[in-house]
Amino acid sequence: MMTTTQIVVISIVTIVIVAGIAVLLFMRNRSKKLQARFGPEYNRAVQETGSRFKAETKLEKLEQRVERYSIRDLSPVDRSRFQQSWRTIQATFVDDPERALAEADRLLGQVMSARGYPMADFTQRAAEISVDHATVVEHYRAGHDIALRHSQGKATTEELRQGMIHYRALFDELVGESERFRTRAAGLG
Repeated sequence: MMTTTQIVVISIVTIVIVAGIAVLLFMRNRSKKLQARFGPEYNRAVQETGSRFKAETKLEKLEQRVERYSIRDLSPVDRSRFQQSWRTIQATFVDDPERALAEADRLLGQVMSARGYPMADFTQRAAEISVDHATVVEHYRAGHDIALRHSQGKATTEELRQGMIHYRALFDELVGESERFRTRAAGLG
């Protein structure tokens, strides 16, 4: 027959095991949720912080910060105006690729501002964009890196072209163009 002390010890051990399992399940679900939302950005954060726990904490804080912003869709008028500006910038590329890339960078800033993203430094903008646009934020970083190399006189015309392609991916996502193309490609629009 078990003593009262043995019953108490077994109860405490059981509670600790159940609590441990609950914490592990919570952490696993947290990781899956963040991986699904941030995609490649999740791995980038883990690599930058050196710890999955630190990365997840950082990403959750980023989510909370962005949720406080008034992120909004573009009005049809703004969308049309930005799309026309993009077409003009693309046409400029043929004769002046350097200017076109710089103008594309400025236009992205205007689109982000119109959508309600605060215009902080590039690193913060990229992080904040990753909350809602994780699949294209790498394009933003790659385009920005090319723009920086260009400002140092180290980018070729082909790299400037690649920068425009990267910027276009983010531009399409921010103005909703890519969604329209997906809908049309699926035969729904």
